[in-house]
Amino acid sequence: MTTIKSTSLGRLIVFMLLVTLQLNVFSQHEKAQIHSVMQEAHELGVFNGNIMVLQSGKQIYLGSFGPAGANSNEKLSKEHRFNIGSIAKEFNAVAIMMLKEQNQLRLDDSIAKYLPELPIWAEKIKIRHLLQYTSGIPNSKWKEIKGDQDNLNKLKAVTELDFSSGTKYAYNNNDVFLQRQIVARISGMSFNDFVKERMLKPLGIKHAILDPLPTDQKIAKAYNDQGIEDDITPPISGWTNLNVEDFYRWSDALNTFKLISPASTAELLVPFSPGNQTGLGSGMMKENKLVSHVHDGTARNYQGLLISEQDKGLTIILQTNNQQNNLYAISRSIQNIMENKVYAKIKKSFLKAFQPQLQQLGAKEIIKLYEQTKAKEYASFSFDSEELFNDVGFDLLRQKRYMDAVEIFTYNTRLFPESANAYDSLGEAYLQSGDRNNALVQYKKALELNPGLASAIKMVAELSR
Repeated sequence: MTTIKSTSLGRLIVFMLLVTLQLNVFSQHEKAQIHSVMQEAHELGVFNGNIMVLQSGKQIYLGSFGPAGANSNEKLSKEHRFNIGSIAKEFNAVAIMMLKEQNQLRLDDSIAKYLPELPIWAEKIKIRHLLQYTSGIPNSKWKEIKGDQDNLNKLKAVTELDFSSGTKYAYNNNDVFLQRQIVARISGMSFNDFVKERMLKPLGIKHAILDPLPTDQKIAKAYNDQGIEDDITPPISGWTNLNVEDFYRWSDALNTFKLISPASTAELLVPFSPGNQTGLGSGMMKENKLVSHVHDGTARNYQGLLISEQDKGLTIILQTNNQQNNLYAISRSIQNIMENKVYAKIKKSFLKAFQPQLQQLGAKEIIKLYEQTKAKEYASFSFDSEELFNDVGFDLLRQKRYMDAVEIFTYNTRLFPESANAYDSLGEAYLQSGDRNNALVQYKKALELNPGLASAIKMVAELSR
């Protein structure tokens, strides 16, 4: 009997060792593929930063690529802190919910209750409106703002809102600024101290820094493609800078509800309307579990991206100090690698590479440049994706060059006639140009190709009224 038990135990140990060996071989294969993607992207000049990939909480890949700044011989490392842009707004959103759980505020409270020095319009704005970016507060001229008190003084001089609070979505840093001011007023400490003492310290996040100074060490300095470094000083305070490992600790704290409850987390994920940002970016709760959490952030030439898919056990964290607008493309390639699917190499951005020229060219000249570049440098750009001209078209829309955008998006539908996204974008261009009839035609075409496309469903319903 003893011999049989020993034999069974031995077989179990051997089986476990074989499974562990197979998993390690699989992890090494994934790690090598991820490294190849990232190394090639860096050598092509389209990624400078840090990356961490985890599967079920186990680190699969950690990498640092390039210098800590344009004017530095220092190489990036996992210790370097990055400005994570809008992702840092999660800290004020979570702080608001912490105070709510402590019965120190209600989301339907008027902000005038906590900031009585603001004009009468503050009585119409609820804290909920700040969280959903529907306050109607005019945006500040951020390049002219010299700190928190200066911005508060500017808001005191505002005479009316841009729209009635709670009726429209408008992403605005003044919503963030006022959240932080309310946290400070209720807690009796600065917002930065609240984050340090009541959030970072309890979570064991030891290396984060808020509003770093140029003299602070291990700070990644952002820079553009011309090698000019950004001014590190923000117009308003409260921006948490994280290294890649502390970034994961923050994500894990949200996933495991270490600071706020599942109910509060779910409330932070409710957008004003589908597709709009929330206090946590975007995500989905299921049975008191945060199964998906995605948030990106940009601050001048800093960019960050968090992809947390708990249903798949996958977390991807990307940080860069040289904006290339490709973090989602990188994350998609990594997700495909982790799922053993075909993945794309990271290419240059056509818009970023040629933006100065594109601002001077009409649509026909842009198409000619595209065709010439495609003939000469096919391997360097993503000519096989509709996203290339989508980027160009939306840049034209931002410049209010509506007819050029329509022509570019129309050309894109010829290049990718089976892409619902291409027709959806063309519909947006027609709509912004004032041509509702043609917009409706394009949105309907998008739905024919993809009946589940939420943006097209919404616009067909609105334009058919």
